Amino acid sequence: MSGVRPDAAQILVVEDEAAIRQLLRTTLEAEGHVVHEAADAREGRTLAGNRRIDLYLVDLGLPDADGLTLIRHLRTWTQRPILVLSARTEELGKVEALDAGADDFVTKPFGVAELHARLRVALRHARQTTLSGVSALQLGPCRIDLTAKSVVMGNAAVRLTATQWRLLEVLCRHAGRVVTARQLLKEVWGPGHGDQAHYLRIYVRQLRQRLEADPAHPVYLTTETGVGYRLSVDAETPD
Repeated sequence: MSGVRPDAAQILVVEDEAAIRQLLRTTLEAEGHVVHEAADAREGRTLAGNRRIDLYLVDLGLPDADGLTLIRHLRTWTQRPILVLSARTEELGKVEALDAGADDFVTKPFGVAELHARLRVALRHARQTTLSGVSALQLGPCRIDLTAKSVVMGNAAVRLTATQWRLLEVLCRHAGRVVTARQLLKEVWGPGHGDQAHYLRIYVRQLRQRLEADPAHPVYLTTETGVGYRLSVDAETPD
């Protein structure tokens, strides 16, 4: 997705009604988000497993499976926010969805303003949870601001693609600890890429070129042979 800014939220809409999908795509893209669409649970699982998704909008009444089944599946490998789209009469379904791991629900028919407000809250909560109280990290002359989603080397801004940022964000969340290659692949690219380590090597090399004084002899983003990678930091700044 060339040209997508690093802070754009990637949203997967799993909804069988084409008119609602179109409405969601139009309004969400107008807010700067990137939208992926699935018309049923099967397609939703496929896209979730092969795309970098920040938030899921899931209809409970899907044609091929209960939306609850999809939510439970997602919760086996991701903690990204899930918002349920439900009919006004499905009170029990809403409760079951929340118990299954959904973060919130939007009742059909819904107002666009309400939907966007709930999305903002879900994304903000997810960001706060992800950061675990840390808003900035220092790697020598390089400062990473996780709230602003920015990287500054000395006085110069470092430009990252959306995927480069996502990888750096995951590493920052686990700063000082080894993160396995499989875990990084799942969190950045989705579970469908868990065995495609070449993706990871390429992007780690790109990050080193932007963060390290000598990329061939990294000090901060180091390899744990046969295991994964570790991001070492000089300091962390709490919120």
